[in-house]
Amino acid sequence: MTNLLEMRNVTQVFGDPDKGGTVAVDNLSYSISADQPSFTAVVGESGSGKTTIARILLGFQEPSEGQVLYRGHDLAKAPRDISNQFRREVQAVFQDPFEVYNPFYKVDHILDVPIKKFKLASGRAGTRALMEEALTRVGLRPEETLGRYPHQLSGGQRQRITVARAILLKPRLIVADEPVSMVDASLRATILQTLRALNEDLGISFVYITHDLTTAYQVSDNILVLYRGRIAEMGDVATVIKHPQHPYTQLLVGSIPLPDPNRRWGENVVAASQDEMPDFRAGCTFAPRCPYVMD
Repeated sequence: MTNLLEMRNVTQVFGDPDKGGTVAVDNLSYSISADQPSFTAVVGESGSGKTTIARILLGFQEPSEGQVLYRGHDLAKAPRDISNQFRREVQAVFQDPFEVYNPFYKVDHILDVPIKKFKLASGRAGTRALMEEALTRVGLRPEETLGRYPHQLSGGQRQRITVARAILLKPRLIVADEPVSMVDASLRATILQTLRALNEDLGISFVYITHDLTTAYQVSDNILVLYRGRIAEMGDVATVIKHPQHPYTQLLVGSIPLPDPNRRWGENVVAASQDEMPDFRAGCTFAPRCPYVMD
């Protein structure tokens, strides 16, 4: 099996490791197949390393230790042609659908840039046709979208345009970092259904970064549960959510509100302050919060 993208023993430390630097990712290995499209959710609390992993996968952050391999090539040492191929095959959808736009440009600009950069079309007619096809794929009407400024569109429309920009390049992988967390609740399901349809219809793999186990369960095939930069548990999403094995996963699943008026929400959640959580890398990092810990 060929890997499209692989993290091999990756560690990311912010600050000086000898002076108490923050370990965001700790000796993590993970691969994404080039042969079989997948939809993988990466979940965990704030500070678990989710966004750092997204930045490393996208090549925005070079890890402190370890390698990121794209089709067997070390991204840090890849020649320009391999780097350009990576930029085309691995795309991103960011959390904030407001900050990715320049308010002085019409939304056409965000679609026009990758078309020109990668020479996807010649002439205005070809460019327009590609834009319309991509917008239609994500459930937008081109005649109601093109020619407008960002402030004239809703957050959901702006986020779907960023998805359209990503699929223009016919990528093999899209890393979506909390793509619906800043979108109105009524539109979240629609956008996630669009991502799932792109996965199934176009064969695009997704890494879906989220703190929401409910949406992860609804749209994903596989799941990685992160705790303090390490994989606490991974596997088929239905198995992990319905039958969690690691105490941390059990805590996350138990924190989901249930439609039961007799059960108090959060009654089984075990929390710990930063003072109670020493920054150690040997043994289990979940020990300060684990209900099964033994002295």
